[in-house]
Amino acid sequence: MIIPPGFCQRSVSTQLGRMAYYTADAVFPDAVQEKKSQTLVFLHGFGGGSSAYEWSKVYPAFALDYDILAPDLIGWGRSEHPERNYQSEDYISTIIEFLEQTCTEPVPVVASSLTAALTIRAAIARPDLFKSLILTTPTGLSDFGKDYTRSFFIQLVKTPIIDRLLYSAGIATSGGIRNFLETRQFARPARVYPEIVEAYLASAQQPNADYAALSFVRGDLSFDLALYMPQLKVPTAIVWGKESQFTEAEIGQRLASLNPEAIKHFQLLEDCGLTPQLELPAIAIALIRRFLATLSS
Repeated sequence: MIIPPGFCQRSVSTQLGRMAYYTADAVFPDAVQEKKSQTLVFLHGFGGGSSAYEWSKVYPAFALDYDILAPDLIGWGRSEHPERNYQSEDYISTIIEFLEQTCTEPVPVVASSLTAALTIRAAIARPDLFKSLILTTPTGLSDFGKDYTRSFFIQLVKTPIIDRLLYSAGIATSGGIRNFLETRQFARPARVYPEIVEAYLASAQQPNADYAALSFVRGDLSFDLALYMPQLKVPTAIVWGKESQFTEAEIGQRLASLNPEAIKHFQLLEDCGLTPQLELPAIAIALIRRFLATLSS
């Protein structure tokens, strides 16, 4: 929940509550006064402590050329945390609401992991809001019929009371977050530095943060993205970390092959896990620049 220098926090109201987002304030005062020709939106993924911080090492690089919008999704970061069992439709609808309220024309959207998969569904429902999609490891986490929720840990998380205890003792702690980042999210543990842990911990410890996080862990937000991929018409580029432990690269390639007309690029990144935007931000910036140009043409 650390805001890059030159960016400020604003918010919009959605049916589920206030949604905070971050936009350029005074990075380059003369440039900020002039309305950019286009908006660029960054949407973070899910997991204990997720927030727009996930893209904070990337989106400042585009502030001279675009109006940057990087929201905390409902239930995460500085946005409201309503007490509810979240479903995938909640995020599809709030992504659409956010774009309707902040953008006056179709925009390129950059999104991560399960949120990227939900953004595909939003783009299918409202293609008029999207100019292009640039997605890192888009997965519904139940793709091609696989179900990651069958493990003993997930079944334990589905147990009332125990789920909250597990969240407070094992997820929303500095040690729990660092362990997850080092062993599950990043390809190389040495790339996890204290600021990342601090930002994730601040988000994970917000009041009622456990509701969205546990909905994610239980699998309430998961779905089979393969069922939706053929319906996508918005030009799309996919970046997939080869070392992602949640969904192997083969799944990503199979998903892309379902719709070669819309999926213009599939880039496999060596030595990278689930979130290249945090692990290898310079490479993520270069790829986004490339795809913004090629998808526009």
